[in-house]
Amino acid sequence: MLFKHPYILNLTFLLFLGWYQITCAQPNVDVSDLSSIYEEAETIQSLRSILIQKDGELMGVEYFRNASPDYPYNIKSASKSIITLLVGIAVDQGHVDIDETLGDHFPEYFEEKPNPYKEAITIRNLLSMQAGLETTSFNNYGAWVISNNWVEFQLDQPLVEAPGGKMVYSTGISHLLSVIITKATGMSTKSFAEKYLFNPLNIQVGGWDRDPQGYYMGGNNLALTPKDLLRIGQLMLNGGTWNNDQIVSKEWVQDSFQTYTRSNFNPYDYGYMWWNRQVGEFNVFFAWGFGGQYIFIIPELNSVVVMTSFLQNATQRRTYKEPIFDLLETNVIPYLESL
Repeated sequence: MLFKHPYILNLTFLLFLGWYQITCAQPNVDVSDLSSIYEEAETIQSLRSILIQKDGELMGVEYFRNASPDYPYNIKSASKSIITLLVGIAVDQGHVDIDETLGDHFPEYFEEKPNPYKEAITIRNLLSMQAGLETTSFNNYGAWVISNNWVEFQLDQPLVEAPGGKMVYSTGISHLLSVIITKATGMSTKSFAEKYLFNPLNIQVGGWDRDPQGYYMGGNNLALTPKDLLRIGQLMLNGGTWNNDQIVSKEWVQDSFQTYTRSNFNPYDYGYMWWNRQVGEFNVFFAWGFGGQYIFIIPELNSVVVMTSFLQNATQRRTYKEPIFDLLETNVIPYLESL
């Protein structure tokens, strides 16, 4: 009979109403799911950060092993995905056409070393790693970076595939794109990036290597924070827009996510310096830097996931990829699906 008293009924209702309003006001986040993601992530010894964003809202962030959220880390070859964004902006502004050739942009080299096959290689070929020139990555990387002219060293390499054919992955090829940006715009690649990409996204460059001639490295050794990478991923997910400003054209983003060739070493397809592969039931597009620097974009889930890593030994160099993709498929994607 106590609960039929009007005062008790009113108090019970008010308490329930307050609980209901507070509960419904909370973000749709299952803390236990995030905790399980973090616990699994921590078992990956090389992993230093994971950031999860859906519908433009940051759902979860965790750093491991004393990693700092504000420290700009070398994103390795994920830098290539930044370079292709800068090429897209230069194309949008009319500085560059992707059907222009090496002969158009390096006439001084070909005056001394004419080669009609090399001269005909297009910017489009460079973007998709289909130039056909011998790689300056892997075993040739050391010789390339200690050479006194990175452009000449890459252009001197023999053709090992037909231009437009199979992938020949090469950091020297992406470096040519950085040099082309500088030549075509009259600005250093860094200055161009800061004016048209980084400043609009509130990104500050932590460091960026240059070649002996002073050109900023196209494709490696750019330092950004994990949150900076998240902004780049969200820009791509937004179709090139940021705060209602069109930073790079939607068409360029779409073209970047197409498949033009395929890796010889991994089950990944390649667009304009963005990788893609199936993860579970979803198409995932990603920037990838050696050691585990990733921007994952999952359009079907309207989500961006960033993971950064630090390798401590040779074993991790061989094994870091599979645990990260397992974490994405087994833990992160189901969590995003549940939201």
